[in-house]
Amino acid sequence: MSELITAELVDLDLSAETKDAAARSLAERMAASGRVTDLEGFLADVAAREAQMPTGLDGGIGIPHCRSTHVTEPTLAFGRSASGIDFGAPDGPADLIFLIAAPAGGDADHLSILSTLARHLMDGEFTGALRSATEPGRAASLIRGDAPEAGAAEATGADATGADEAGAGEAAEEPTTAAAEATPPAAPEPSTPAAAEPTAAAAEPTPPEPAAQPAAPFRIVAITSCPTGIAHTYMAAESLEKAGTAAGVEVFVETQGSAGFKRLDPQLVADADGVIFAHDVEVRDKERFAGKPIVDVGVKAGINRPAELIAEVRQKAARGEVSAPARPTAPMDKGAGATDSYATRLRKWLMTGVSYMVPFVAAGGLLIALAFAIGGYTINKAPSVADHFVWTEATSWAALLFQIGGVAFGFLVPVLAGFIAYGMADRPGLVPGFVGGAIALTINAGFLGGLIAGLIAGAVVMAIQRVTIPPVLRGIMPVVVIPLISSVIVGFLMFLVVGKPVAALQKGLTDWLSGLSGANAIILGAILGLMMCFDLGGPLNKVAYAFAVGGLANPNEGSLKVMAAVMAAGMVPPLAMALATTVRGRLFTKAERENGKAAWVLGASFITEGAIPFAAADPLRVIPSAMAGGAVTGALSMAFGCTLRAPHGGIFVVPLIGQPLLYLLAIAIGTCVSTALVILLKGLRGASAGSPADTSASDASGVTVAA
Repeated sequence: MSELITAELVDLDLSAETKDAAARSLAERMAASGRVTDLEGFLADVAAREAQMPTGLDGGIGIPHCRSTHVTEPTLAFGRSASGIDFGAPDGPADLIFLIAAPAGGDADHLSILSTLARHLMDGEFTGALRSATEPGRAASLIRGDAPEAGAAEATGADATGADEAGAGEAAEEPTTAAAEATPPAAPEPSTPAAAEPTAAAAEPTPPEPAAQPAAPFRIVAITSCPTGIAHTYMAAESLEKAGTAAGVEVFVETQGSAGFKRLDPQLVADADGVIFAHDVEVRDKERFAGKPIVDVGVKAGINRPAELIAEVRQKAARGEVSAPARPTAPMDKGAGATDSYATRLRKWLMTGVSYMVPFVAAGGLLIALAFAIGGYTINKAPSVADHFVWTEATSWAALLFQIGGVAFGFLVPVLAGFIAYGMADRPGLVPGFVGGAIALTINAGFLGGLIAGLIAGAVVMAIQRVTIPPVLRGIMPVVVIPLISSVIVGFLMFLVVGKPVAALQKGLTDWLSGLSGANAIILGAILGLMMCFDLGGPLNKVAYAFAVGGLANPNEGSLKVMAAVMAAGMVPPLAMALATTVRGRLFTKAERENGKAAWVLGASFITEGAIPFAAADPLRVIPSAMAGGAVTGALSMAFGCTLRAPHGGIFVVPLIGQPLLYLLAIAIGTCVSTALVILLKGLRGASAGSPADTSASDASGVTVAA
């Protein structure tokens, strides 16, 4: 394994004037040494990390850093600027710049070395030695923590000897004073009267009073973390520990960084007098610290003002201010950022329900589609296979598939509602969520009713969890009390308050879909196509897909057209990227060309996410191209009157599609539109790069610059 930093990665005369130019200059050294495979891709990752939070630190230090797939091994480059470069530090420009690059799956050993460097940056002697270094090799050795070279060691030893001699001389000048200060004064002799007149109490010696135990020091446990988990995480830890030592406070830090983290001992947490969170990503297992005084700040506050944080948590403890007791954390909230808005959390809750619903959709829908393919569209009128089943008849097998699929499909709305509530309130939300979803089916409120029932159930359970409960009742709350009360409230609201209006809205939507024709249908198809291709499997894509699947619960001509348009549009992005890499491979990197081969299969299977690697590398060209093709395909599918009863399957369910040849034609046209646009846009980018040689190099390397 290569050394973390070498002399070739050190620039003691960094001439860059901006942080972007400094990062590029140091990154070029990494690329020249073979540690960065794609310079522009790596710089884009550095810029994205810098956009999250400035990486300048007090004391003239800049630490741009990131984790990137374009890095082959943990690497550090160092530059020293004479004029200083602004990295956003409060005290001004930085003259010491460390570019830290970690691979996406960086090994723990090297990441630990990086964390050690981050701690050293808080040491004035270390940074002073770097400012005075005259050779790149010496600077690299200091950063690695190697033993000093022989010459340097001799010089250092000579200097130290001289200092020791001078110190010894100074100490010898005043030996008496030092000795006097070190010797305690003699105890005074007891007075004669006290000795001559002993009392009765003195005659019988009493046991000595126990010595007063020293007061236990104030104890703080702290968590530090930053988005990359490489530098700020460990610098904040070092800063807090030093400030704690200066204040006579015990500080124990859990660094939740890239090298993993070791949890603080539970007993240590239990005995702590206060807690400090210095973090920019969510603290893991935060509930461990509930019920204690907590100071919650960003990671840079832990670096720049640790003494203030320690004083603040001591003041909170003195006033008796503690955090609320721990409550169950909903699964979708465990990874939530501290600043997540309600809209962001709502989207996560809804996506939880949709994600758990999709397997039921795929299994039930495909079974029903296969049943129609084997037994025809009248198979839905077949008697129950429990009463009538002939082993040698295809229609009996078709009926079996249809009825199994129908049972699976019957879970769609309850599962949607139940797991929306689960995303909000964890397991206590499941019972009222499923109950609300089942009621939505009973009153014909359908997909919309299930969605609303899930939100109501989660909100009711969250409200109940906020009520202060006597300790004796806490054991039965999640098993008896919460399911009972929440089910009653949700059932009341669904049956008597919101159920009927939602059912009316659902009926209106169904009737609207049934009556879709002409321009209205084409416009809806285009809109759904845009949504399917905007975020390639993300929230907007899932909304369009859920809208289409919801119509399959009570299928009609309009809802079957919607399902067909959604699946056709979702197939376009990966197919277009596959075709583009085949037609104009030189516009793509080698890795993208390999991804293009897989995208053929993914696109044909209706897995829109197959286009994500291309969109992530070049979003401003790939995503608009995909959206244009998706909109064309969705509109054409609607115009051709194509229908689909299966919610998934891609080309493998073409026999179940109404107007199958026109359906494939719509997909082919949309794919060609997206392919042509992405080739055009990437070609224009190459042309703007300069000379033909420059263009060729850009195409070969797959350079991607955020426009």
